Amino acid sequence: MRKSKNKESWDLVIRPSSKRTFINIPELFRYKDLLMLFVKRDFISLYKQTVLGPLWVVIQPILTTITFFIVFTKIASIGTGGVPPILFYMLGVTVWTYFSDCVIKTSDTFITNQNIFGKVYFPRLVVPLSLVITNLIKFGIQFLLFLLVYLYFALFTGGEADPNAWSLSWQLALIPVLLFAMAFLGLGVGLIISALTTKYRDLRFLIQFGIQLAMYGTPVVWPLSGIPEEHQWKLAINPMTGVVETFKVAFFGADFAVFNWAYLGYSFGFSFIILLIGMRLFAKVEKSFMDTI
Repeated sequence: MRKSKNKESWDLVIRPSSKRTFINIPELFRYKDLLMLFVKRDFISLYKQTVLGPLWVVIQPILTTITFFIVFTKIASIGTGGVPPILFYMLGVTVWTYFSDCVIKTSDTFITNQNIFGKVYFPRLVVPLSLVITNLIKFGIQFLLFLLVYLYFALFTGGEADPNAWSLSWQLALIPVLLFAMAFLGLGVGLIISALTTKYRDLRFLIQFGIQLAMYGTPVVWPLSGIPEEHQWKLAINPMTGVVETFKVAFFGADFAVFNWAYLGYSFGFSFIILLIGMRLFAKVEKSFMDTI
């Protein structure tokens, strides 16, 4: 604040706006340091007071992959289209976990942060953005684990599977696009749910069940290539289908997964639209959520 003889002038003036129904993007850049502090806080608090600490980032996908292998391969005898089951499930689990964590964590934004929101002003979107970045760090670690397992299978067990399953494809270059699509979709869905939970608390109890159910409608534990081609488009209505299948094509080749520009374009476009809707609802609700939460 600057003082003059007649009046006081402020460096920053915060005024409520009844007309604003969207996120102030330039304002977010001014709070980038706070964003990084939230990322650090989220990652540290996630495994605070646990025996194994950050090792859970690696343990979780391993245990889930083993469980899927036993249940779906050994018991249910569901094939993986010629890809070694461990690799098939690990890649699907790694991709899906990032998306589901983004949705679940961001959907609780208003409820879990109501105390700090009521005491100090900062762009509320900083909190869900920090969760998306924190989950991206977890994804990076889990994805590195998948690459190590992939390398092991390629070098030492190539004779036990179709050698074409190790043909890396040019779709590897699309991984940044796939990450954006997952982040947009996860953040968008999370923002929509967080806005709705300020009035409808029941959604908190339904979200985890819904995410788990949605996973079985995504080619995470079953191959899309095993579905008749004339019916594949019905499953591609799920925006995560194009993302998961493109990841599989990148590492296993076109003979073991389905790559379709239309599916991928739909996934990215749908994710972007959901993000815009989520940001609009979030901006609308954040002005008055303290009165209803």
